Amino acid sequence: MSDKASGLPITLRWLTGAAAIGSAFLAMDSLRLFSERPLLDFIITVQNHYYYALMGLLLPLCYLLNPTIKNPKGIWFDGLLAIAACGACIFFFVNAETMLDFGWEFGAPDYAVWVSYLLWILIMEAVRRSGGMVLFGLVFVFSLYPIFAESLPGPISGMASTPAETAAYHVMSIESILGLPFRAFAQLVIGFLIFGIALQQTGGGRFFINLAFAVFGHVRGGSAKVAIVSSGLMGSMSGSVITNVLTTGQMTIPAMQNNGMEKEYAAGVESCASTGGVLLPPIMGSTAFVMATFLNVPYTTVALAAAIPALLYFFGLFVQVDAYAARKGLEGTPREELPSLSGTMKQGWFYIVAFMVLIFLLVYLQREAVAPFIATGLLLVLNQFSKEHRWEIKQVGSFLVATGKLLMELLTIMAGVGLIVGALSVTGLSGTLVNDLLFLAGDSTLLLLLMGAFSSFLLGIGMTVTAAYVFLAIVLAPALIQGGLDPMSVHLFILYWGMLSFITPPVALGAFAAASIAGSSALATGFTAMRLGSIIYFIPFFFVLEPAMVMSGTWTDTLIATVKVAIGIILIASCLQRYLIGVGFLDREGPVGISGRLLIALGGGLIALPATEVIDINVGQMTLFIAGAIAAILGVLMSRATYSETSSIADA
Repeated sequence: MSDKASGLPITLRWLTGAAAIGSAFLAMDSLRLFSERPLLDFIITVQNHYYYALMGLLLPLCYLLNPTIKNPKGIWFDGLLAIAACGACIFFFVNAETMLDFGWEFGAPDYAVWVSYLLWILIMEAVRRSGGMVLFGLVFVFSLYPIFAESLPGPISGMASTPAETAAYHVMSIESILGLPFRAFAQLVIGFLIFGIALQQTGGGRFFINLAFAVFGHVRGGSAKVAIVSSGLMGSMSGSVITNVLTTGQMTIPAMQNNGMEKEYAAGVESCASTGGVLLPPIMGSTAFVMATFLNVPYTTVALAAAIPALLYFFGLFVQVDAYAARKGLEGTPREELPSLSGTMKQGWFYIVAFMVLIFLLVYLQREAVAPFIATGLLLVLNQFSKEHRWEIKQVGSFLVATGKLLMELLTIMAGVGLIVGALSVTGLSGTLVNDLLFLAGDSTLLLLLMGAFSSFLLGIGMTVTAAYVFLAIVLAPALIQGGLDPMSVHLFILYWGMLSFITPPVALGAFAAASIAGSSALATGFTAMRLGSIIYFIPFFFVLEPAMVMSGTWTDTLIATVKVAIGIILIASCLQRYLIGVGFLDREGPVGISGRLLIALGGGLIALPATEVIDINVGQMTLFIAGAIAAILGVLMSRATYSETSSIADA
């Protein structure tokens, strides 16, 4: 017997829901939300107890929810793997204190080593099922690397370990499977994932879309601006580009098409907005909390640093959409056909209250770990006062199943990425890679940045956002920081460039997902998204060269840098769309018109370019600004259509 709403057998739904409840309880108890002392302190005496218990609850679900054999008769194989995973985790849970007391990660009994082999293999299989073949391939190669490190040539050689030593270190140390990515998940991320699911399950997506329509629906290109706002907000909650496209895109893409936008353009807007949502505070998916753990700073520091670059990216999308709508003559939706702002707020006021409480706890009280649990509890209580969204038993079940699925997916991915961390740690390869990158770049910070951008883009292909970021933060970030760049800027830089594969062909997974909804060409949608999101290719270089943009400077420096980049974005976007706000069409044909538009883009780049001393080009910012302004003005004059061309355009 199965539940039609989820397509899962009833028994599996109960197991998934129970695992979600157990995981949430463990997380809240470890944070002392129920009392001054954890309720389970009589059995969870060390932190590793909590980690293995969490893994024992969630890891077995991976084999049951992602079966290798689709035939129901093959469930015995996946069930066997689930039982083995649970048994292995129970073994390490029982022996957690002994492992710490006697240092089993460096000298474990034979029976513990064999159980370590088992859990290592099971986690690898879980990564394959949850994270895909690209991540599995990376994890597979790196996790085995310590065994062969000594026999490898030159720069990729390292300290060797026997298979038994490698297995014990991977499973029983706090540097590998239980390393920083897993600990960030267990200590910080779980609550925010639950909050995001609660927001979706209570109708938050529809509320944000209605709110965006009420505010922006009447302006030109309003449907696309609605998509940018709503998808950006929901993307910040979900942390998944693909999930966001497939949920909010179901509503925003048809609305844009009905407003007169081409299929490829509507899908491109949605994919760019969903991609940007993962970069947008207050939540930024789960990556912001992992980043805070890496940098050893409060989460609010990361959120504040990420705010200006993210808002500038969305500003660039707004400018391009507005210029496109002006060119196409797309009017907004009449106000009488739109939801009213007051009516929307009346129906969804409790979302705003929950958000305000969350931000108050995060920013003012700085209670990052407990904030999402309190906000989720408040949201669920207030939701019961809504006639439209009030839950019954069925909705509670769907919420628990969705929570169990998401927690399982991220736990397996973090455990898998932890294997990479452990391999680099035990062999010392991470330090070698840093030195090799610095050697290849020489004294050129610009070359180091370009190498970093290219590496981040490649490693981001086919991997989840968080997995790509963690890998890059270990392998690449130290080299850029040792090259003299600001640590916060560097970590945001690799996050941005790791995200670009979602809108950049030939991969462009976000754009391809949007194309499936719009019924458009996947490749054409990818190139449209790439052009629309082109600002995101420049912004990381701007803030990594000008740390004031990530709040690493005075307010004056931050304001000046932000205004300059905003002006540059307007000019670059006008070149791409051949329309400049306040000036009009830049449609002149022939070499003169093309040269003029290129000059506008060059001028925008020069104006936005921050201090160049970092890349060994000693040109003052005022000089850059004046040169950029002259180039932009000259470009506008050259690219404006003549009277006869304007007439022919109007006739056409």
